[in-house]
Amino acid sequence: MTTRSSLITHRSSPQFNALPPLSLYIHIPWCVRKCPYCDFNSHEARGELPEDEYVSALLLDLEAALPRVWGRPVLTVFIGGGTPSLISVRALDALLAGVRARLPLAADAEITLEANPGTVEAEKFAGFRAAGVNRLSLGIQSFNDRHLKALGRIHDAAEARRAAELALRSFDNVNLDLMYALPGQTPDEAAADIAAAVAYAPQHLSVYHLTLEPNTYFHRYPPALPDDDTAAEMQDALEAQLAGAAYEHYETSAFARAGRRSKHNLNYWMFGDYLGIGAGAHSKISFKNNILRESRNRQPKTYLAQAAVGAVIPETRDVTHAELPGEFMMNALRMNQGFDLSLFAARTGLELTRILPALDQAETRGLLTRDHQRAAPTLLGRRFLNDLMQLFLA
Repeated sequence: MTTRSSLITHRSSPQFNALPPLSLYIHIPWCVRKCPYCDFNSHEARGELPEDEYVSALLLDLEAALPRVWGRPVLTVFIGGGTPSLISVRALDALLAGVRARLPLAADAEITLEANPGTVEAEKFAGFRAAGVNRLSLGIQSFNDRHLKALGRIHDAAEARRAAELALRSFDNVNLDLMYALPGQTPDEAAADIAAAVAYAPQHLSVYHLTLEPNTYFHRYPPALPDDDTAAEMQDALEAQLAGAAYEHYETSAFARAGRRSKHNLNYWMFGDYLGIGAGAHSKISFKNNILRESRNRQPKTYLAQAAVGAVIPETRDVTHAELPGEFMMNALRMNQGFDLSLFAARTGLELTRILPALDQAETRGLLTRDHQRAAPTLLGRRFLNDLMQLFLA
């Protein structure tokens, strides 16, 4: 008997009828102090930041990349780090003005800036808003002094609360970042952090399970963390708390009020394109017959030196056909409501038959549900997301 999985044909190369939406990511690599759990490309600032030189380097980097995205509108901008809120309002204003002069930025573009509570004041938030930032993502992590100290954060609980108040005073679209399963944290303490965040009524919350990432201090010297059962209890409880407070759990770690999903992150999860500029930034850019990935040098000094001689040249590679199904599914399966099956062909240029065997297997194992239009992880699939994603890797 012929099954769906046996009807497998392969295009010789991807073919895109239309290119995906395009976002811009801008990396600011400096922070006050490297957190022991952080595996992002961040470097402790020593002395005054070379922000004018860095803004010039970013715009040079952008200009060099323009031929690869020429004429494509940019729907979202995300300024991440590091701690982008370390830079001055003047530097940020110059940066965004330079971006607008070089790219067709959508009139309603979502422009997000990451900020940390220890690096903000009311005037700076107001200045960022006037410069064009319309969404702020604030790295709270916890409202508990003991846990903030264990995480190596430079702010305390009082500063976290003040920063949340200031953010919501200046912006009508605010995300608060929180973490759970922290060293020595109890379920009641995790619930108290969520309750404190909800009390401010932010438009969006990102709630992450603390993980010990390679090449971090915590990975080398692991702290005592809650066991898996306790962490799962915390996760179940916080999801129920946020549902009760009218936050939609739309992605693994993302919760939003109605109409306030993160447009920039949604573009990542739906396998859209993004141009990344700045030290250590990455890009994914689709062309008619291939998808290109780029990466910039991670070291700020090297990045600035390259810019000084007019040559910010990223490393590039084509994404192989064998990699595409896994790359798409590792993003799309993070969405709790799943994805439209037609999106696979639209974003990879490959036939859906490429992933039918893995879809069948995931469905048989109870990790995924689908009909003729959509596929979505089940509750079991969401709890064992790595196992589900593994089925689609080359």
